[in-house]
This record gives sequence, C-alpha cells and structure tokens, in this order.
Amino acid sequence: MQDTMLMGLEGIKKTILHGGTGDIPKLITGAKLCDDDRTVIDDSKVVGTPMEIVVGNMFKLDIWETLMSSMRIGEVAEFWCDTTHTGVYPLVAKSMRRIAEGKDPVDWHIHTCGMANMFAYSSLGYDDLDELMKEPQPLYFVLELLKVQQPSEYNRETWAMSDEERLKAVPVLHGQGNKLYKQGNYQEATQKYKEAIICIKNIQTKEKAWEVPWMKLEKMGNTLTLNYCQCLLRMEEYYEVIEHTSDIINQHPGAVKAFYLRGKAHMEVWNEAEARQDFSRVLDLDPGMKKAVKKDLAVLNMRMEEKNQEDKDKYKGMF
Repeated sequence: MQDTMLMGLEGIKKTILHGGTGDIPKLITGAKLCDDDRTVIDDSKVVGTPMEIVVGNMFKLDIWETLMSSMRIGEVAEFWCDTTHTGVYPLVAKSMRRIAEGKDPVDWHIHTCGMANMFAYSSLGYDDLDELMKEPQPLYFVLELLKVQQPSEYNRETWAMSDEERLKAVPVLHGQGNKLYKQGNYQEATQKYKEAIICIKNIQTKEKAWEVPWMKLEKMGNTLTLNYCQCLLRMEEYYEVIEHTSDIINQHPGAVKAFYLRGKAHMEVWNEAEARQDFSRVLDLDPGMKKAVKKDLAVLNMRMEEKNQEDKDKYKGMF
C-alpha cells in the first residue's frame, strides 16, 4: 500500500513504496524522467553498487540529505522533485557515474569550478545528461535506504574527504605506495601514488599558483609523480614516463630525477640522442649521479652497437 505525502518543502512529494524498520548511508537509487514511460536515467541496481552519500560532503544533490532524513532503514520511497531541486543533477550524475566506473569523479572538472561547470553541459559526455543540462526537468528519485554508518565507522575514499583529511591521507598513501613498490607490486603502487596525487591536485586548485602554499603542494605532487613514473618504467610504459617527466621538466627545469627517469625511458624506446641529452643534463645538475649515469650509458652504448650490427647484417645483401 502506497502512502503519499508532501514533505513540507516546496517542490517535493514523497511516496512510500515499502516501509522500513529501525532508525534513521548506503542507498539503492534510481532517477527517472517525469514522462509517460518514467524513463530511467540512472539506476544503481544496474550498476551493481549502492550509492554512498557522505552527509555534508560533495557529489550529491543537497536535497538528497533532506529526503534521506525522512526514511528508515529498509524503506523504499519515491520522491518527486521539481526543477528547483534538480537543476544541477546532470553534474552530480556525471560524477556518480564516474565513481561507478572506478574513475576519479573530479578529474573531468579539475580545471574549472563554480559557474563555469554549470554551463559546461556540452562537455559532460553523456547525451541524456546534456539534454537535462540544457532543459532541466522535474525528476522522480526512487531510494532504498540500506545502511547508515557513523563517520568513525566509514572508510571514505579520497574523493569524499575534506581538504584537511586529504592532506593527512597523502603521506599514508605515499608510504603504502613505497612499500608496494619494494615488494614488486608496481600496478598496486601506481594506484596509491595516483590517489595521493589526486588529493594534492584537488587542494592545489584552491591555492594561488606559485605562492608558498601552492609550491609546497607542487613539490609533494612532483615527488609522487616521479615515484609513479618509476613504477611505469618497471611496467614498460615508457612513453607515459616521457610524457609525465616532460611535464615536470617544463615547469621545473632543475628536476634531476625527472631528467634521469626520462633518459632511461628514451633509452628503452631507442631515442639515443634524447637519452644522451637527458643523462648529460643529470650530470650537470648533480655530479653525484655520475656512477648511475655511467652504468646506464654503458648499457645504451652496448644496445646501440648491437642494433647497428643487426641493421648492417639485415641490409648487407640488399646492395
């Protein structure tokens, strides 16, 4: 039996589809258009992972907290909400979809903010969300409240943390990455480093470029990025190493480790001249690296001699 009632807020109506028990989160959620077919836009049951909402944090509609406060654990309810409450749903939905896909929800808008995001509907990447962004509509939200956890019980992912929590998480993730690297678990180590880098970049976007707080974060981020590149070298992702190290060198031309790692990556993809140039720059910046560079140059010389001999043998009978 359905129980329909107004929520006491303008533009919202609640219909209880199944009553729950217990006290007033993990949610099974769905969003539908108010058309004749009740077209489903998003459905966490299809995704297979319940939606998690962190009260007071981002990647949610503000109205969802109000809706949840009227529910009991195990209750299934449908809420009709007008455009006053659904106007930014496309932006929230994109972030939620990225989370469900295992991607960072802030990557896509890390260089834009505020009103710039509000009008960035052409770049959302989902046709249905683009249409909703252009023409906001009332929506039905079907929610099933599965579980409620206190902050002390919930192990939040970094995207759900405050800036202060992110800053505290960085050295922990850094240490975990280093441990995994030493164990030879390079793929897992890259995930820890990447997560820490994302934490820093999210905080850094709120600081003024090249001022002291920004520079401190930049230094931390570069250290993590170079550790990430060391893993990529082990994983034979040489061109990605060249890309990331070049980004650092362009901003910080005195970054010795960036030149060294880029030189090793160039060596692996037969870019002899580039490798020699980078190794030469390493020695200019840090003569203490002479022993390591000498060893790498010896390997490079041997490989180039072998390659030249192979080329001679290959083309010997062609002339």
